[in-house]
Amino acid sequence: MNIPNILTMLRVVLIPIFVIIYLLPFPWVYTTSSVIFAIACITDWFDGYLARQWNQTTPFGAFLDPVADKLIVAVALVLLVGSHSRVIHGTMVNLCLTLSAIIIVSREIVVSALREWMAELGARANVAVSKLGKWKTAAQMIALVILLANPPILTTPVIIGYVLLTIAAVLTIWSMIHYLMAAWPYLMTDNKNKIEENNK
Repeated sequence: MNIPNILTMLRVVLIPIFVIIYLLPFPWVYTTSSVIFAIACITDWFDGYLARQWNQTTPFGAFLDPVADKLIVAVALVLLVGSHSRVIHGTMVNLCLTLSAIIIVSREIVVSALREWMAELGARANVAVSKLGKWKTAAQMIALVILLANPPILTTPVIIGYVLLTIAAVLTIWSMIHYLMAAWPYLMTDNKNKIEENNK
């Protein structure tokens, strides 16, 4: 156990706290939830940086880090869709939020499965995180921080959050296509023997 792994575990521990606070019937829950989510985003960058600088990368950290990231993003999206759909009925922006959430969560499932499969072939580097993926993550995190910090009412900050999340969803599709294209030669060939060799 080292500091990067502790920071990663902290993000997992923050998830139930984040959910409980967001669901409380008090006006301060939005700011508090947003701060908790922002802390999780900061620790995401910080634990990776420390692990590389201190040469403390571990199999446990490599496994848990992306899991923690995807969990807290998925939870935030579910909470936002639930709270906004109860207040903002039948509007185009609400539809954008719901579709963006579906796209982002679906993409994470597809790309995670793709990376696991490529790792079995010894070609995971072909679907490593790209600059496009980093731009997507940045837009997504900023959008979620803004949306969590504000009540589900059509104010200017909320609309900005919707726009950023829609941009993140578009970049999500683009980056998924990028990863699928990189993996396409492997998907279209018989890699059964190579998988068996790598599993020996």
